[in-house]
Amino acid sequence: MLDIKLFRETPDTIKKDLKKRGDDTKVVGSVIKKDEEWRGALTKADEFKHKKNVISQEVGKLKKEKKDAAAKIKEMAAVSKGIGEWGVKAEKAKDERDALLMGVPNLLHESVPKGDGDKGNKEVRTWGKPKKKEMPPHGEVIESMGLADFKSATKIAGAGFYFLKGDLALLDHALQRFAMDSLIKKGFMVVEPPLMMNRKAYEGVTDLGDFESVMYKVDGEDLYLIATSEHPMAAMLSGDVIAEEGLPLKLAGVSPCFRKEIGAHGVDTRGLFRVHQFNKVEQFVFCKPEGSWALHEELQRNSEELYEALELPYRVVNICTGDIGTVAAKKYDIEVWSPRQGKYFEAGSCSNCTDYQSRRLNIKYGKRGGEKALVHTLNNTALATSRTMVAIIENFYEDGVIKLPKALHSYMGKKEIGSKVSQ
Repeated sequence: MLDIKLFRETPDTIKKDLKKRGDDTKVVGSVIKKDEEWRGALTKADEFKHKKNVISQEVGKLKKEKKDAAAKIKEMAAVSKGIGEWGVKAEKAKDERDALLMGVPNLLHESVPKGDGDKGNKEVRTWGKPKKKEMPPHGEVIESMGLADFKSATKIAGAGFYFLKGDLALLDHALQRFAMDSLIKKGFMVVEPPLMMNRKAYEGVTDLGDFESVMYKVDGEDLYLIATSEHPMAAMLSGDVIAEEGLPLKLAGVSPCFRKEIGAHGVDTRGLFRVHQFNKVEQFVFCKPEGSWALHEELQRNSEELYEALELPYRVVNICTGDIGTVAAKKYDIEVWSPRQGKYFEAGSCSNCTDYQSRRLNIKYGKRGGEKALVHTLNNTALATSRTMVAIIENFYEDGVIKLPKALHSYMGKKEIGSKVSQ
């Protein structure tokens, strides 16, 4: 959520940003109007409160002088009614203003490219030597090897779910541990969060449109299954003040993730790519505003180092205005190479959300007895295991065997999956 002061003092800044996104700027005027209604109603309520205090003193004086105070008491009752009425109007205007505010996206960093949809995303850099090759879809490969069962998962849960078996299930866990170990060495604290959140907490961290299109709601409960560990980690300090010396606070969340939407349809509709449930290790940071842009680059580099260690060619793209969404001020995507399709596919993202989430969640930092300020929040997909496994299968599958990157040998206790020696 943006600072209301921006609407009061520099509304043209917000309008310019909305125009860059291709969004309607009318919401700025609507927010300002509701804010003026709120402040006007508060002023009226305060005037009535002052008047009540004056009348109360007059009543006291009349009673002390043993004079009739009935008229003044009646007048005070009418004034009290006015306080209540204007208080209700103020609360209503504030609720309406804040609802509008929640829908206004974050201000973009100047380096975010302008573009329509994902067509305007700009390549920043590449790593590795991508190669094309002919092979069956990864889902067919792992089914034929007895490493996954999609038919049984569909039977009991529907499309977009899977059973991992044997070495592939172990590979999922190996990737999680590999990512966690790497981040621990960099000063991150591993966090295993709740897998459900209530709506109030969720409204602080994500686009409100996600409630219908992305999140699963628990029937009859004020609970939603988490779409990423970023969300509970962001909300865990809601309403808190972090000691200044405790920043930056670096967290590595590990959890299953649950999402209704499963992305655009592609050639591999049966497999690990388009799924409703997957495991992920997520970087999350609370920091001072002056350090957030350097940390944004640091988090991005952390994820790139993981893919380099896994020997997977990738590229980094700067996400454009038409694809960036509501919460981030700037966002990178890391895309891993698919030899079978001959193109890169999205594997993770890295966002600086500045103070957009922390204002909604009221998370501040400061010294005891000193001034407090809002923190900045950042998130990055260290590794989403399902898509990373797709990349490993495609890049290292040959003649019925999936060779493993050297970085995973010690975690798996073997160098390949599928051969008789590896079983």
